[in-house]
Amino acid sequence: MPSAPHRIVFANEKGGTGKSTTAVHVAIALAYQGARVAAIDLDPRQRTLHRYLENRGETIVRRKIDLPTARFDVFGGDSVEALEDLAAEIGQGCDFLVFDTPGRDDPFARHAATRADTLVTPLNDSFVDFDLIGQVDAETFKVRRLSFYAELIWEARKKRAMATLADKRREMDWVVVRNRIQHVEARNKRRLDEALGELSKRVGFRVANGLSERVIYRELFPSGLTLLDKGQLGELGTSHLVARQELRALLAGLNLPMPAKRAPELAFAEPRQQASPQAAPQAA
Repeated sequence: MPSAPHRIVFANEKGGTGKSTTAVHVAIALAYQGARVAAIDLDPRQRTLHRYLENRGETIVRRKIDLPTARFDVFGGDSVEALEDLAAEIGQGCDFLVFDTPGRDDPFARHAATRADTLVTPLNDSFVDFDLIGQVDAETFKVRRLSFYAELIWEARKKRAMATLADKRREMDWVVVRNRIQHVEARNKRRLDEALGELSKRVGFRVANGLSERVIYRELFPSGLTLLDKGQLGELGTSHLVARQELRALLAGLNLPMPAKRAPELAFAEPRQQASPQAAPQAA
């Protein structure tokens, strides 16, 4: 019996942290490595991940090229059972199943987060976003307490740990990804580093650097292209090459279990020309 796909859930309860951009780039990076990837957008109003991959499919057809991509769908159901049915359907035969959740408290996002094999929580590099997972003292910047969200994940990880041996489930790996790191004043950055380090020891998440703020990410959305599609982007500037390296480092930091007989290194292959538009991948 084939094993279930590894679930990668991009989740927090705050918008504007780069969740969808990070989710798309990780999904396409895995596809470039030869992994079979499916994705579910849990925000039926915004549909950012869904629209991004939909745009990608249209570009593949329009340019008559073959680019690595993912199966994808948007969840608009009204029950956890319906969500799990969609996950089973779209994830069949896949190595990874990516969930992109809305930036707000949502019951389906909570469910997806507690069922994650790898939970990725992107945060902008500031105490405004840090407040999502923990509150700090105004004078000392020491962590005072966990946030509701951190407590939710902490409890889910404890339950998951107890079920790991009995049900042969994977342990949950929680990774807090620092997106949009700025060249901020050194003291503030040091305080944030210390607070993240302190909280990570309490609740057991790992910290990884993510994607910087770059205009190119917004410009690529209409075409559905990513920084990995170098054959379609023209001449890349130094900042774009640095962004690519950031993505390499992020993927390495997530430490995902690549399937056997897949490419061991992240390769940014040139796209192949398609024989016909009919060969293009289609949305689920």
